[in-house]
Amino acid sequence: MPGLPRGAGVGVVINDQSTPALYTWAGGAEALLRLTEEFYRRVADDELLAPVFAGMDPGHARYVALWLGEVFGGPAAYTAERGGYEFMLAKHLGRAITEEQRRRWLNLIMDAADEVGLPSDPEFRAAFVSYLEWGTRLAVQNSAPDAKPFHGAPVPKWGWGEAPPYLKG
Repeated sequence: MPGLPRGAGVGVVINDQSTPALYTWAGGAEALLRLTEEFYRRVADDELLAPVFAGMDPGHARYVALWLGEVFGGPAAYTAERGGYEFMLAKHLGRAITEEQRRRWLNLIMDAADEVGLPSDPEFRAAFVSYLEWGTRLAVQNSAPDAKPFHGAPVPKWGWGEAPPYLKG
């Protein structure tokens, strides 16, 4: 397993500062860009999702890679270039994303993760899929025509399995 100390293996829990961020474990910016480029190639051929992304910015795959990198503990490049959470939120408002589209999005990105060789260890994939589940469900909520999304949130920071419960104020 990449990043583990010598002699560590399955079932070994490492809770010190030597545990790499998900970003590092995934392979950094290059791996996430390969992921998003492969994913959006698949989207372009998908009957359900192609219309949702028709006319997208040619840099879209790169922007999503920057977002994922920041979420998974990499540099704050998405915030620096695109404006952070508020910009991402604005891209989803009023789009009325359906549950069927959300699930297809998840399936295609997980297939793309396999295709480009993102780490397949259970711990990484559990954390990866956890964020994707959370993020896509939030996108569905925020895209509803009557949505009243929370504004001013930071870009989420995802790690190895921790996510606080959402508390309505």
